[in-house]
Parts: sequence; structure tokens; C-alpha cells
Amino acid sequence: MSKTTTGTELPAQEVEDAAERMTTAPIESDGPTGIGVLGWLRWMWRQLTSMRVALILLFLLSLAAIPGSLIPQNGQNQFKVESWKAQHATVAPIYEKLQLFDVYSSVWFSAIYILLFVSLAGCIVPRTWQFVGVLRAQPPAAPRNLTRMPVYAAWRTDADVADVNAAAHRLLRARRFRAHLGGGAVAAEKGYLREVGNLVFHLSLFALLGGFAWASLASGTGGKLLVEGEGYSNTITQLDDFTGTRFYGTDDLDPFYVKLKNFTSKFQSRGDQIGSAREFTAHVEYYGGSDAGKLKQGTIEVNHPLEVGGSKFYLIGHGYAPVITVRNGAGDVVYTGATPFLPQDGNLTSTGVVKVSDYGDKDGKKTQMGFSGFFLPTAPVAFDRNTGPRSLFPGDADPALVLNAYAGDLGTDSGLPQNIYQLNTKNLTQLQQEGEPAKVRLKPGQGWTLPDGYGSVTFEGYKQWASFNVSHRPGNGIALVGAVLAILGLIGSLFVQRRRIWVRAVALPDGGTLVELAGLGRSESAKIAEELAELAVDLQDDAPALDDPDDDPDDDAAEAEAEAEADAEADAHGSDEADGASAPPAPSDPAVPADQNSKE
Repeated sequence: MSKTTTGTELPAQEVEDAAERMTTAPIESDGPTGIGVLGWLRWMWRQLTSMRVALILLFLLSLAAIPGSLIPQNGQNQFKVESWKAQHATVAPIYEKLQLFDVYSSVWFSAIYILLFVSLAGCIVPRTWQFVGVLRAQPPAAPRNLTRMPVYAAWRTDADVADVNAAAHRLLRARRFRAHLGGGAVAAEKGYLREVGNLVFHLSLFALLGGFAWASLASGTGGKLLVEGEGYSNTITQLDDFTGTRFYGTDDLDPFYVKLKNFTSKFQSRGDQIGSAREFTAHVEYYGGSDAGKLKQGTIEVNHPLEVGGSKFYLIGHGYAPVITVRNGAGDVVYTGATPFLPQDGNLTSTGVVKVSDYGDKDGKKTQMGFSGFFLPTAPVAFDRNTGPRSLFPGDADPALVLNAYAGDLGTDSGLPQNIYQLNTKNLTQLQQEGEPAKVRLKPGQGWTLPDGYGSVTFEGYKQWASFNVSHRPGNGIALVGAVLAILGLIGSLFVQRRRIWVRAVALPDGGTLVELAGLGRSESAKIAEELAELAVDLQDDAPALDDPDDDPDDDAAEAEAEAEADAEADAHGSDEADGASAPPAPSDPAVPADQNSKE
């Protein structure tokens, strides 16, 4: 077969320029163009719409989202926000000014993704238009000098020029190349899915950000704590808290009803992970709209929300609610019900208060009662003096209730809002018993007679409660589709290689045809070389290679004969030297031709 040449390498700058011509990415400018303000504005726009700035903005957006995952957010769990503020009273005002409790609706977060929107739009629109133009145009014509391409092969054949080009065109089309025959050469291109993947990735990011933007403008979140046996209708008066947006307010709440029938919680009771949660399941009844006849049964677990009427019910918390009954000095029941206590540690040591606003009169004065204390799911035999009441296990193995009693004015009649989980003791006096603050430890079913004739308290038992986040986010579906398409587009842009192949057949002056093949890839890969080699092999059926004239057998025989004569002459000279005869030196060694490029 003929001698096949794997071409010389392009200069680095020319290879880079050629590769850049295979992409629809906009050309970035190193400095401002034009004169004056207009030139600077044009340069700033090019920088903003460049891929480099888009990646920087995307990185900043991911960094800006970190505080939202570390710090409780107002729109997700108001209870955690208030607890965090109480525990970090020093930095809480600073965080408020920095909008760290409302990260995703903050000014600085909005500025980042708006800039990212503009950057993506400025990149997608011209790039899409340019790519459509590339698809409508023919593949680039073959360069004048194909030997300068990174991959090159050539051979001589007796086939007709037109037949060779037609065969190359047919083979390239069979390999799914977009091929064009014209100008005495075949130009083919493949790998457009790479650019499609790039555009899909950019459009998907746009859709992803658009979904987030729509969710931030037309979503709402509320919080609701339900004790076993309680239910609520999704109205603003029955929600514990609500955070709306510009296009979703209190009048837009989805109508439905949800009732917590019971709550199941299980914890590991032995081993290294004792106390770890194993099951949290809320069993509910619900119906959408106002038709109670469509009552359904459902379950809600962590990360498995229940969708009702366009909103999703997420389980976000769990605890215990002691059932407490308070009687006044006359024996009348002035308070009874399950009161949620809030967990303080992993073993669900819970604190809470009971406020009795309608206690009645004591010594001719209107009196209100307040109780604060701890609920311990698994109480120890004795409390540690340093730590106080602490539960040993999150499950209800040995529950106990610890209470302190106060009398006076709760401040509920002042008209000022109060935290239902805190007791303001400013105008309250703690009851005394035997010269010490009145307190008691009760088990379910036990009662406590209050000192000074204030009546009694009975610990009837306990129930479990669950807190839910009610979320209405219409943009989540758009964001999900955008995320999936972004991944698919990224895969296409990374694994699909755009490449070009040119085939040219040229008639030689001394007869025959010279077949040249060259290839150029968008990125450094062996794929283009492999495809060019396979094409060269397939093309041998239509344009078989001729033997190289330099490899003529007659020339080889003549060369062998000349070498034999040289060896014989060398032997003769050796004999003469041995006999002492002198012979004139040969003017040149016939085994080494004077012309180093000749084999004659």
C-alpha cells in the first residue's frame, strides 16, 4: 500500500483560531471598544454577557444561598427563627439588617440572580441566532493546504476524480456527517449536538432561575402546629404564621381542611445509636375545597409531604403536649386541654407554659394564674443540681411533668401581643410552699393542691403534636424541569465532539489521482483521527491506493546488485593489501551514494 502521511502539527495560534471558529460562543473583548461612554457601555455589556462573568455570578448565587440553609428563615419555620433570635440576642439585630432571616427575598440575593438573568439572556439570544445560521449554511469549504490540519492522510490512485469525491460524499453521509460536495472537494461536519447541549444548558439555567423567580413572586408559606385530634381549615385566622409574596396573599390561600388523627414516633432503644429517630409519621384526614364528603386518609413523613389543594404539607417538628386541668379555689375547672411544650434537646426535654386568664377572684381581687415547667418523656429518678430536669430518652418510657406556679397579672388584657410559649413574670408572684418556691413533679394521673387556697392542678396525661409547613410554590415544577434539562445539556456538551473532515481528489500531471483527507476537532481527542483512518480504509474500495514508485522492485534489485559488487571489490582490495600490493583508493564508496536522497 502507499505511504500514508499523518500531518504536521498546526502552530498553536492557528489551531486555536480554527477551533474557535467551530463554536457559537460570543467572542470576548479584552478592553473597551469605541470612544467615550458608548464604548465603555458596549464593553461592560460584553463582559456581563460573557461566560466568565456568568460562571462568577452562578458561583456567587450558590454562596449567597449558604446562609439560607444555615440560618432559620421566616418563610419556612417561624418558631425556629424566634428561638434562634432568643439564643443569639447579640447578633440577631445585625442579621435582621443584613436580611439573613429572609435570604431568598433579600435585596442582595435578588440583585445577583437578576444580573445572572441578564447575563444568560445576553448570551443565549445571539448565540442561538448564530447557531441557527450555522445550521442553515453549508459546512466550511476545504482549506487550500490540507497538510496544515492536525490530522492528515494522502495516497495515489487510478480512480477518477469525480468518482472519488462522490464516494467520499456517500461514505460521510452514511456516517451521519452533514456533507457537501462542491469545488472539487467534500466538506463534512458532525457533532452539532455539542452546541445544542450548550444552548440547552443555558436555556435550562434560565428556566431554573425563572422558576425560582416565579416562586418568589407567587408563593406563600404558613406554619401550623396540631395536637393529636385537632384539625384546621387553611385560613389566615387559623394559621400560626403566614408569609406571602407580591402575587400570593391571604386571599389566595388554597381551601382545604386537615386533621391530625395520631402521630407515630419510634426511637432506637439500644446500641450505639440509642435515641436516634427511626420513624416519624403523621396520620391525617383531609379534603380539598369545602366538600367534607370527600374526606380522605393520608400520611405525612419527613421529606414525604402531602399535597392538598395546590399546597404541600411538610412535617417539620414533633413534640409532646401534656393535658393539664386547673381548678380554682371553689373547685371550678378554669382551664383544661393539651398544651404543646417545645423540645430543647435531642432527648425531647420540653419546656412550656400554661396561662389561665379566667381564673377568677382571690381575696376580692381578680387574679390570673401562670404555670411554667418541663415535660420529660423519660424522667430520671432524681434531677441533677447543675442541669436541672432533663429527659434521658426521647421516647415516652417514663413521662413526668415539672411545674412552677405563679399568680398575678399575665398582661393578656393589655392588648399587646405575647408569645404563647413564654411567661412574662413581671407582674406575677411565684407561689410559696413551706418557705420555698412552689413546685411539683407529677406523673400522669397525679394532682397537686396549690398553696394558699389557689385550687389544684391535675396532670391528666399527654398527647403528641406535630408542626407542619404549608407551602404553595408554583415555580417548583419549572425549576425541576430546568434542572433535569441542564444536566442533559451539560452531558451533551461534554461528551459530544464537534469535528470536520475534508476530502479532496486532484488529478496529477503525470496521470493518476491524489486523494487527500484532513480532519479538525473542536477539542483535543483521538476520535477525529480514528474516524479519518476508518474513512480512509472504507474509501479504498472506490479509490484503491497505488504502490509508491519509490518502492519499485526493479530499483531494489539494482540496489542489491550494486551492494554485491561493492562487497566483491572490497574483498579484492583486502587481498591486495595482504600480498603487499598497492592499489589506488576508490574515488567514492559505491555503497554510499553521493546524493543522500537517491537510492541509485
